[in-house]
Amino acid sequence: MKDKDVRVFRRAVWAYYTKHKRGELLWRKTHDPYKILVSEVMLQQTQVPRVIGKYKEFLIAFPTIYLLAQASLSEVLKVWSGLGYNRRAKYLHDAARAIVTEYRGDVEVATLAKKLPGVGPYTKAAVRVFAFNEPHALIETNVRAAYIHHFYSSVLQKTAIPDKELMPIIEKAAEGQDPRDWHWALMDYGSYIKKTHKNPARRSASHVRQSKFEGSLRQVRGAILRALHEGASIKKLPYEQARLKTALASLQKDGLIAKAGKGWRIA
Repeated sequence: MKDKDVRVFRRAVWAYYTKHKRGELLWRKTHDPYKILVSEVMLQQTQVPRVIGKYKEFLIAFPTIYLLAQASLSEVLKVWSGLGYNRRAKYLHDAARAIVTEYRGDVEVATLAKKLPGVGPYTKAAVRVFAFNEPHALIETNVRAAYIHHFYSSVLQKTAIPDKELMPIIEKAAEGQDPRDWHWALMDYGSYIKKTHKNPARRSASHVRQSKFEGSLRQVRGAILRALHEGASIKKLPYEQARLKTALASLQKDGLIAKAGKGWRIA
């Protein structure tokens, strides 16, 4: 990797961002670490357009971390409904309760902790970058797409590129850049690259192909949770009993539902 290559990459990222930045995104208009934490959890495995409306709805329902911590899991899941991957709602709820009880509601202090229920290293680092403008290296699918496209186009297509190999380039490119704006620019540019170059992030060793929703276990799980929220009968859902049994077991394992007599309820 030559310094010239890094400079060329930076110019490409900033040039795209200057013309096409998504400044309208609500989570880019705040430095509130709680609101950024919510956005980061929502954006995991979910495209931006689907998050926009739900993010606003969620913060209307739970405008502070204290209100989120005080809410029941059932209330949180009800607002989350429609966003998918419902276990993320539980993770966020668990994190809020831990932050309130163990860190007096101070998200900044909590994200410095080695362990925070429901929040992994990437999410903690993202909150530090976007809330406090700290220089952490963030690696997610859009970032991988941008770097792999620019620095690995000549490498054999079948080669799986590990994050540890990307890291020196990522750190070099970030030198002297504003952490917050640089990562916004990277993510916007990477999103563009994914759409126009057959998603180079698929060449990452960390890439996981998302399964289709239609007919998936995720679909059954979501239907079960909606039925419980609405007080409807799970037995009337249009799925085979074996499929329902598997989904119920997985929801129970994730702590999202619990037995209630002969039936089920939101945990």
